Amino acid sequence: MTSPIPVRDAEEGDLPAILAIYNQVIATSTAVYTSMPATLEERRTWLQARRGQDYPVLVAEQGGDVVGFASFGDFRAWPGYRHTVEHSVHVREDQRGKGTGRVLMQALFPRAATLGKHVMIGGVDAENEASIRFHERLGFERVAHFRQVGRKFDRWLDLVCLQRFVGGG
Repeated sequence: MTSPIPVRDAEEGDLPAILAIYNQVIATSTAVYTSMPATLEERRTWLQARRGQDYPVLVAEQGGDVVGFASFGDFRAWPGYRHTVEHSVHVREDQRGKGTGRVLMQALFPRAATLGKHVMIGGVDAENEASIRFHERLGFERVAHFRQVGRKFDRWLDLVCLQRFVGGG
């Protein structure tokens, strides 16, 4: 069955839309533990770094517009962790809850397995129950709860880590 939401590899021309989505998430949520907006050059460097490691950056489109993106990167830099990646997925505010995040994540799993990855990790703010449920519906399980490890909006934040086996490795 073909996905109703087209997903493809990101291109340089997608970076302004990716940046807008990412900066909106930074400004309005605890999904990313920073308050500093990203720049186009930072996103360009990020895309090039992902490509340099053969890691995907995927975008979802609706009506020709980029409405979400997903990627994964190294979980930790030590060689023993080389079969584990940590993902990120962000969807434009007006498109959340419509299946875009699910489609992006489902496209990441086989890409990770093809690269020999065994486990995918997601770090989610503990108060973001919707994201935790989203991950659990995709087969992730809660494996850790780190208390007060982040700070944003003048409050301490807890981080929940979830993991899913993707094969490979």
